[in-house]
Amino acid sequence: VARAAGAVGTGAPASLPDLAALIADREARLRARPGDARSWAELGTAYVERGGRTAEPGYYPKAETALRRSLKGRPKANTEALRGLAVLANARHDFRAARKWGEAAVAASPGRWTAYPPLIDAYRGLGDHKAARKALTRLAGLPPGGRAPRVRVLTVSGLVHRDRGRVEDSAAALSDAAALASTPAERAGCLVRIGELAQERGEPAEALRAFDAALRAEPGEHAARAGRGRALAALGRHSEALRAYQWAMVTRPLPRYALELGELYESLGMSGAARAQYDVVRARVREGRAGGVSEELLLGLFEADHGGPRGAREAVRRLRAEWARHPSAAVADALGWALHRAGEDEEALVLARRATDRRRGGAARVALYSFHRGMAERETGALGAARRHLEEALRIDPAFSPVLAPVASKVLRELDACDLAADCDVPARPAPVRTAPAGAGG
Repeated sequence: VARAAGAVGTGAPASLPDLAALIADREARLRARPGDARSWAELGTAYVERGGRTAEPGYYPKAETALRRSLKGRPKANTEALRGLAVLANARHDFRAARKWGEAAVAASPGRWTAYPPLIDAYRGLGDHKAARKALTRLAGLPPGGRAPRVRVLTVSGLVHRDRGRVEDSAAALSDAAALASTPAERAGCLVRIGELAQERGEPAEALRAFDAALRAEPGEHAARAGRGRALAALGRHSEALRAYQWAMVTRPLPRYALELGELYESLGMSGAARAQYDVVRARVREGRAGGVSEELLLGLFEADHGGPRGAREAVRRLRAEWARHPSAAVADALGWALHRAGEDEEALVLARRATDRRRGGAARVALYSFHRGMAERETGALGAARRHLEEALRIDPAFSPVLAPVASKVLRELDACDLAADCDVPARPAPVRTAPAGAGG
């Protein structure tokens, strides 16, 4: 109970057995003392952590009830409840609400370091990297308070460095955080982030080592299993990749994992298995929505890629609304891609440039963003720029997608053939490369 309470209170990962013990303890305490505002806040934040670790969004409404009960019992200077509400909003991908609660938590206790990481996560989700850096500076300037603050500061620093395109600094900060981690779950969480960064840089062998180390530290770490699937697929070890993804889906059936597994099946010509996983994507998105979780970003990309012309139009509608709420580089990229798939390439290119503009939040080098931009440029006749960005995508990560990376290579060959031809028009828009039935809405 003490171990889980310490983790939940600082934002560190907690093991599922520890979380179960903490939740049972706080529920029993509150039956005896229903006016204990601090225990309500701890219980609510523990529900958020358990919902995230088990992919059971049904815990989120329970978490909100507990946290608001805490705030009602102690409306002033209740940093624990305010911070918990920020953590909950981030888990639901409601970054505006997370910013509101996070700023309230910092205002209530500006000298308490635990209030800052959820606020920084909210700023990152909103694409407000200047505010994230400012909050990180304030966090780093607080008096040192032991190992836990250092781990969290280093972890958050690594993520902010990643957003700024400073991958070396990001990797160093995350490695230091893993070395300082005091629990297996905390160490595993740091190692997963190290693996994800390596994967994003196109280094699947290094990513696989990090994910394997995470599983040695915490065998139940679902994100490491999904990460192994990603890395193994990039290394061409497809049977092992399928098993890793399947195990990740058993332990935490997130829609993102189902989508990645479906695309891996599709790349291997297993269209029936792919469609089954796409059905899982829709089902898990619906379940998340019942718990207040917004998956509009993932769902928009899914519909643009898998839903045919009608799905692309629906993706544009969804992602325009998401852009109004959370104008981040990730949403700019997704909306640009949906517009491209709907045939609106001029506007698509505006969004694609925004997603990759270093001055406006697009400093992180993401292969998928470069691919999306290159495809839009190809359709608008900017063949030189298209070649440059498609080559960049494959240079960043030659295996950034089991389905789309081969498309990038194919289009580059077509562009090279254009250079050699005496009379060459811009290639026609390629047919959809995915096999899901049309109208794949959420």
